[in-house]
Amino acid sequence: MATENIFGSVVHFSRLDTLFDMCRANSLWPMTFGLACCAIEMMATGASRFDLARFGAEVFRPSPRQSDVMIVCGTINKKMAPAVQILYDQMPEPKWVIAMGNCAISGGPFVYEGQYGVVEGVGKLFPVDVFIPGCPPRPEALIEGILKLEEKLTGTRRWPVVTPPGLPGPAAAKAAALADPATIADDGSGAEMKSPPDAAGGQQA
Repeated sequence: MATENIFGSVVHFSRLDTLFDMCRANSLWPMTFGLACCAIEMMATGASRFDLARFGAEVFRPSPRQSDVMIVCGTINKKMAPAVQILYDQMPEPKWVIAMGNCAISGGPFVYEGQYGVVEGVGKLFPVDVFIPGCPPRPEALIEGILKLEEKLTGTRRWPVVTPPGLPGPAAAKAAALADPATIADDGSGAEMKSPPDAAGGQQA
């Protein structure tokens, strides 16, 4: 006798996945993996002043088998890379990775011509979901990164971005920066220079 589908159209796995993602976003269990100064900012984020528990990620786990988010902060050298890879492989699915700080993103100031011992970003080892630039990023930046990961899971943002009156919003500021890029003078003064003029004598777009 043929097997009947006793559930019919009651169970919709896409709906269940949406529900599961909502639960995961509200109960992230990060694994601390600090390698340099960014780890101090990560510790501060978990302390009472910034109160990471408000955002559903209060339980920092020392074991990869009990966590679903790896926060990599600091410089990864080639001797440490196999250990980082093993920890990532031991995390259960689904799992996500946050690269915190310039060193975790691209190697930071330790990448230069002739260097041989630094991995140029954790993205060379496994996929990264959220990048948090800075040297080191402040605790507020890590909180924003966790909110971005939650937004990636659920499609909605837990806390809206509030722009103070009189200031351009994030989208407007980004558009203005991309439309009129500026450079920094190389004479050490830190003076801002406009883009060099093009052949017609105008400013480059």
